[in-house]
Amino acid sequence: MDHSEVPQDNSHTYGGHRKLLYATDRDGNYVGVPSTGWEAEEIATGSALDLLAQQQQVAWQRAQRGETSPLEYYMAYRRMDEALLAQTSGIWRWRIRRHFRPAIYRRLNDTVLARYSEALGIDITTLKTLVQNP
Repeated sequence: MDHSEVPQDNSHTYGGHRKLLYATDRDGNYVGVPSTGWEAEEIATGSALDLLAQQQQVAWQRAQRGETSPLEYYMAYRRMDEALLAQTSGIWRWRIRRHFRPAIYRRLNDTVLARYSEALGIDITTLKTLVQNP
């Protein structure tokens, strides 16, 4: 892309900031060009955020009905999936899925909850209960 073609659509995605993109100058060399965003990126980001909000709401409703443990909601609240939570907590994915079962989650000891607490950035007492927007 030529440096004069870098999008400058003043999108809300960057919150008034600029993003550095690379484009070619007249001599064909790559140069950094600040961009205020573009409409296509704003639409894609908005769609992704809407999907995350929907997943969070579904997890909240399931946890309120007792179909899943608060862990599933807190994972969605922090915009994580099982793989990311497993990686940050050091707990196997199959164990995380098992901990979604309310009866098993209630029996977790503080050592396991501490690992979830550190990975999610939520204190242990909150993890033991269901709090919307901790």
